[in-house]
Amino acid sequence: MTAPGIDTQVVVVGAGPVGLMLAGELRLGGARVTVLEQLAAPTTESRASTLHARTMEILEQRGLAEELGDPPNGGAGHFGGIPLDLTLPGPYPGQWKVPQARTEELLAGWATGLGAELRRGHRVVGITDRGDHVEVEVEAATPPPAGGGAPASRRLRAQYVVGCDGEESTVRRLAGFPFPGEDATKELLRADIAGIDVPNRRFERHPRGLAIASRGPTGITRVMAHGYGTPARPRTEAPSFEEVARLWADITGEDISGGTPVWLNAFGNARRQVSQYRLGRVLLAGDAAHRQMPVGGQALNLGLQDAVNLGWKLAAHLRGTELLDSYHAERHPVGRRVLGNIAAQALLLLGGQDVEELRSVFRELIGLPEARAHLAGMISGLDVRYDMAGGGEGEHPLLGARLPAYRLRTAAGPAATLGLLRSGRGVLLDLGGDPALAAAARRWADGRVTHVRAEAEPGCRGPEFGAALVRPDGHLAWIDGTPADLDAALRRWFGAPDPGTGTPAPRHRA
Repeated sequence: MTAPGIDTQVVVVGAGPVGLMLAGELRLGGARVTVLEQLAAPTTESRASTLHARTMEILEQRGLAEELGDPPNGGAGHFGGIPLDLTLPGPYPGQWKVPQARTEELLAGWATGLGAELRRGHRVVGITDRGDHVEVEVEAATPPPAGGGAPASRRLRAQYVVGCDGEESTVRRLAGFPFPGEDATKELLRADIAGIDVPNRRFERHPRGLAIASRGPTGITRVMAHGYGTPARPRTEAPSFEEVARLWADITGEDISGGTPVWLNAFGNARRQVSQYRLGRVLLAGDAAHRQMPVGGQALNLGLQDAVNLGWKLAAHLRGTELLDSYHAERHPVGRRVLGNIAAQALLLLGGQDVEELRSVFRELIGLPEARAHLAGMISGLDVRYDMAGGGEGEHPLLGARLPAYRLRTAAGPAATLGLLRSGRGVLLDLGGDPALAAAARRWADGRVTHVRAEAEPGCRGPEFGAALVRPDGHLAWIDGTPADLDAALRRWFGAPDPGTGTPAPRHRA
């Protein structure tokens, strides 16, 4: 039950992919959630269009991947503009092209279908942490008619606020999160243009700069350009189409000025990350928590994975299980590592002739299978592994990693491991039929953990363990350990057992 005087348990600020993913995860965990978005209607801009393998697995975990239909494979990836095969074992090898507008549409339908409230045309102008709740001051994002006075405002009282409102985050600024790092020193200009006919270019390095062009199925061509040695300009608005056309002509010699710009944007190699992902009752996820050059689609995927890590933990916290500190502990290092690899890529991508020798060395390294797999795992998010100390004997190599995709046979019929997570609950996967595991799971069978007895599908590769505890985000918290280890892992991630077992269950947290 919600504390007295509270309008909603969680306010999520920002209805982009990260905010909508978080809202759906919170609803799966039973939390009341209100999403505030200043835009009156969904954006039609598709700023990010790449979904990596781990994100596709997450969407399948929630039954959403199939709703995307058959998205095109994005082909080879890159590291700093050097071709890199991102293929790794799994159901979604490589990278997948889905316009951001479609991702938002999918996640909005999912989250609101689960009961999340989405309020558009609402701008957050104040946040006050009262210790036992947060007050959010909101006003209409659309100005009133001339002479109509100031926009009407109101206050929402929530138990927690999560800023998913992008790299210029209002929540981060209002709540006073330190945001250390470096401003951009170099930039790329980007435009979606109709009515031009230029060759597709994949990270073409010309004497005067870098040129990228890709024509989409609708006939819109996205161009990106960087002039070597050109510093980033302070910008308060998008570049003009004339500026983009001049730079493109300077680098390639082609005239695109006769085209019609659909969208214009500039982005640089800024690198910042908040010191803490949580300050009291305010948290951040996605670009609100970290700013990076959007190279290779990592920014969007990193943010969606932040949301999936946070959602079930915040919902569990509201039910009385203390997990919120693990959000920063797990995701801050992941974000820091991604920012590091993007900074390295920026040096390779935006450097002039002075980086050619370094690029040659990287080409050789990427040709080595182990080096290629290492970089592919880093960029795809498939190599993320959290600290699960005490989660099993001998520190199983999969402990803390995501649950691989296996084909199983259960009492209900064939099943895929990713599909076992559709409800957002934990799963105790039992491939040996151990009665002790079933007994242990029953103590958390009040909607928190599901016991699944299964065996490998004949003819298919089976799991590399006999039993495993899977968190709602798909990461393995215990593998083939002792009963005592299992009990500790269940308590750590899912709270105290059901009261019917004689042990007090967690009480609602204000």
